[in-house]
Amino acid sequence: MRQCRKEIKKPALVWPPIWFMAVFTLFTLLPTAMVRADDKSRVQRGLEIAPVPLNLKGKNRALVGLGSYIVNAQGGCNDCHTNPPYAAGGNPFEGQPKQINAAHYLAGGTAFGPVISRNITPDERGLPAGLTFKQFERLIRTGIDEDENRLLQIMPWPVYQDMTTRDLKAVYEYLRSIPHAEPGP
Repeated sequence: MRQCRKEIKKPALVWPPIWFMAVFTLFTLLPTAMVRADDKSRVQRGLEIAPVPLNLKGKNRALVGLGSYIVNAQGGCNDCHTNPPYAAGGNPFEGQPKQINAAHYLAGGTAFGPVISRNITPDERGLPAGLTFKQFERLIRTGIDEDENRLLQIMPWPVYQDMTTRDLKAVYEYLRSIPHAEPGP
């Protein structure tokens, strides 16, 4: 009897490249997608927690939302730049439900010894604190107040100076979108 011997060909190595692509995708693309999803949730949350009506006309909605998130959920800007920071009956430090003082929101006027916090709402030209973005960025990165030719003593600019340019643009865009206000009593 003649025995027929068939040669069995081994399949080409297909699995290692597929696994490589799967791992590559998992460790490179997925985290990027997660960051984008996180940015979207921060934008949405920022728009939800803005304590004043926002003027989004001609502004980047995503930057405004992210800026609101940074200003209102992370930066604590209200605590120094709104006088008083909370509306009557809305001071969480007195056990009351939090209610931001929207009438004087970010209008400055809080005294820290001889230093008074600045009004950072938009001026008549729509510029926060009357500053262009370049001036705003320089102020945050260096702490030098060009209007008064001095170094900021109360503002935590040494912390904020390390923010990304995108985050600073988001804060600036948010400040451009809030209504002008005057300091409280």
